[in-house]
Amino acid sequence: MDVVEIAPRLWRWTGRHEEWEEDVGSVYYETEDGVVLVDPILPPEDEDRFLGHLDKEVHGQQVHVLVTVFWHTRNTAAMVERYGARVWAPARGKQAIARRAGVVTDPFRAGDALPGDLQALPTARAAEVVYWIPRHGALVPGDVLLGEGAKGGGTRRAGPGGIRLCPESWLPEGKGHAELAASLRPLLDLPVERVLVSHGTPVLARAREALSRALDVA
Repeated sequence: MDVVEIAPRLWRWTGRHEEWEEDVGSVYYETEDGVVLVDPILPPEDEDRFLGHLDKEVHGQQVHVLVTVFWHTRNTAAMVERYGARVWAPARGKQAIARRAGVVTDPFRAGDALPGDLQALPTARAAEVVYWIPRHGALVPGDVLLGEGAKGGGTRRAGPGGIRLCPESWLPEGKGHAELAASLRPLLDLPVERVLVSHGTPVLARAREALSRALDVA
């Protein structure tokens, strides 16, 4: 387990994903509307200690779980059971997420209002969004953007401090890197300072440059 304070009230932690056989990242963000958890995973190697710390941080606040894509439902059900969390999910992925989490309380479409100041931005995968945290210039992708060291096939690799697109095999039929990059280029209009990837190493400096390189595909 690795827990890193990215900025005040914004944390990223990792836990071993036993099926994926890799450490994956989740995000904690304390907002005026309560605690937001993005794609939460309970670190199996230290679950009790992690939950003890999380209990202290939550301390009676409303918990909101935001899921990027149905594959990342992870331990959402545990957050619902322990904290009565509301579960926010892209409308196109609602049913699959509900099967894994037990409930989706707040299905949304890109552009709908979300807890705190978060925004959900569309991708070429209709059931997946990228979250934007304006206050901290942070993007939180699920699978469409991968960091250095992430698993996933394909020849395009992220360099040091870099980002790459997910393998084309992860995309819907008829869509490739060109279509994915086109769907993500509006992100370059944002003042991106950090990309808190779920897979691989987060980019905490010169993140917009790394993102621009990743989207520079033919």
